[in-house]
Amino acid sequence: MTEMRLSDVAPPAMAAPAPGGRRACAAASPSAASERLNAECFCVGLDDDALRAAIEAASPQPGFLALLQERCPYAFAAHPVFVSARQSARMTALVGAIESVVALPAYQDEVLKRAPAIARYQPGASGVFFGYDFHVSNTGLGLIEINTNAGGAMLNALLARAQRACCAAVQDLLPAAATVEAFESGIVAMFRNEWSLSGKTRPLRSIAIVDENPEAQYLYPEFLLFQQLFEAHGLRAIIAAPEALQLRDGVLYCGAEAIDLVYNRLTDFYFETEASAVLREAYLSDAAVVTPHPRAHALHADKRNLVLLSDPGHLRRLGVPESTQAVLLEHIPRTEIVTAANADHLWGERKRLFFKPFAGFGSRAAYRGDKLTRRVWQQIATGGYIAQVLVAPGERMLSEHDAAPALKFDLREYVYQGQVQWTAARLYQGQTTNFRTPGGGFAPVYETPDASLDTQGTAMPVDCGGVGCTTPEAH
Repeated sequence: MTEMRLSDVAPPAMAAPAPGGRRACAAASPSAASERLNAECFCVGLDDDALRAAIEAASPQPGFLALLQERCPYAFAAHPVFVSARQSARMTALVGAIESVVALPAYQDEVLKRAPAIARYQPGASGVFFGYDFHVSNTGLGLIEINTNAGGAMLNALLARAQRACCAAVQDLLPAAATVEAFESGIVAMFRNEWSLSGKTRPLRSIAIVDENPEAQYLYPEFLLFQQLFEAHGLRAIIAAPEALQLRDGVLYCGAEAIDLVYNRLTDFYFETEASAVLREAYLSDAAVVTPHPRAHALHADKRNLVLLSDPGHLRRLGVPESTQAVLLEHIPRTEIVTAANADHLWGERKRLFFKPFAGFGSRAAYRGDKLTRRVWQQIATGGYIAQVLVAPGERMLSEHDAAPALKFDLREYVYQGQVQWTAARLYQGQTTNFRTPGGGFAPVYETPDASLDTQGTAMPVDCGGVGCTTPEAH
């Protein structure tokens, strides 16, 4: 859909016959290769009625639907993204490989010595909602970055309840309602586990979802969904700005409400601003559990970590096993820090590079090298940036018509304690991911089985037949 106006979003019509009399999905049916489905399958998508029902069922307050439409008009893409089981397995293996390196004392020592002092404080909590972001296409797979306050999980749960397919082959790829419910229950269990890991023996009672000026945030509707989820599981939940917190007698409060745990959505990753002063004190004094936390950001999300993880010499010095090195070096694009010494060289190589600030988030101040101006480059060259070998994003066609533009996509794996909780895609146009693209936004990810290839790598037929896919090739 072009934007999330429910009245305008009818379920996508069955694709009209493409040249040669074949429907779009049927054109992909001789091969289940994910890239071909992304290019040629249009008969699965967002169900307007199901989305409305899911939103109304989850509505945490009157007017929530209107708020979601107004605040997040391009939150939900019209079509899913397909990945192969092999690609999915490689992403999961890379997550495991990175987590094993992060656990090494030598890695932690090297990373933390350049981080702010607060990152060296070690709380019991692990950190919730890590986001591992990938580019996946037929030319390869690459980790783009790791985030430690990845948003969108609750919106993706809504989205999963609103998918439709016209044929049995694709229907089998859609998540069952029980899968979505298990994901949401797992979210609550994750926060309770963070509480237990912090040495707390009584039950968790209250959670504050904290962000700067939360009601103005793009994802404020998601905060409301989290609040409702927590309350449905017997937890008191509030949404607050950091300035609203108070520390009294060793207890963190928001107004009269004692706060056990802070779900931290701030991008002040090290609690350095005046607004975060109380939260910083509460964190360091263990007055409340804070998750995710500064240590997690330093160990996982600082972009300089990609330099260590993509350099074979560094990995050897850290004592990383060769088998783990192989996984890391295959799927993490080579990264280096921009310095005065290498600035001229990097400028000359800029067309194959992507530049990001060390503590960047939300694609802010991130640039494709081939789009750089001299003025912006002068800012980058002063320091605080990494240069990463460019990995092309995947592409998703939204229509069979030649004039229809392809959207780029990346994949986000939501991860807790090294385990993948959910995988989502983000469709967009432009240099980086955004939620300003008609037809773009979060998209579900459907895994296609590798059984579609025989042992010689020859494409085997896939039955994409069903209502709406009535072509000879599909049966």
